[in-house]
Amino acid sequence: MLKEFKKFAIKGNVMDLAIAVVIGGAFGKIVTSLVKDIIMPPIGVLSGGVDFSKLAVTLKKATDTAEAVTLNYGAFINTILDFLIISFSIFFIVRQINRFKKKEEAKPKEPSEEVKLLREIRDSLKKS
Repeated sequence: MLKEFKKFAIKGNVMDLAIAVVIGGAFGKIVTSLVKDIIMPPIGVLSGGVDFSKLAVTLKKATDTAEAVTLNYGAFINTILDFLIISFSIFFIVRQINRFKKKEEAKPKEPSEEVKLLREIRDSLKKS
């Protein structure tokens, strides 16, 4: 079982997936910062100085023994923007990869040496 797991873990696809998860986590943090620190402040200024991350609806006011219960829809708006930016970026990357694959598939491939030899034999037999 250990040998089987080692064989599985060393395969290229598993390593590629692990690398993608690490890079994806870092990319998510970058996009979150982009939305929170770069995109939302100008939108807040344009909308009259609103800080979207602080927007909330209070469902139950705070008391001496309990904190307020709120719906933080501003944070939700930020998260939606994060998702849209990440999904658009991934769409763009996948689209480019597919475009490169189509170009590779469209290129005529050189036949192998065996195919060339078989063609020569076929042509030689046709002449005889």
